[in-house]
Amino acid sequence: MYSTLTGRTCSRCGWPEKDCRCSSNLDQPVPKRIVARLRVEKAGRRGKTVTVIEGLPRNQEFLRRLVAELKRACGSGGTVRDDRIEIQGEHRDRLRQLLTGKGWQVKG
Repeated sequence: MYSTLTGRTCSRCGWPEKDCRCSSNLDQPVPKRIVARLRVEKAGRRGKTVTVIEGLPRNQEFLRRLVAELKRACGSGGTVRDDRIEIQGEHRDRLRQLLTGKGWQVKG
């Protein structure tokens, strides 16, 4: 059924464009206290290991700068996916050390 009530919808989340939940315009301010959660994933990656950092604020500029810094420190690749960072390889110990040095609480 076609309806003109909602107008255009977002192709990613299905919400009306003005209320889109996945828009990059919804950047959150960076809080003073950050609790980062570390974990290692291997499933669905053809056997390759990835260290995932979750619990970060949804702020694209902040995440972009942070992933660049973490990739340099670990000497590996990585990316930002939604509100989490993925670093290639098993780097939990190194990342825990770096994030704790920033004054963040790290779990996992």
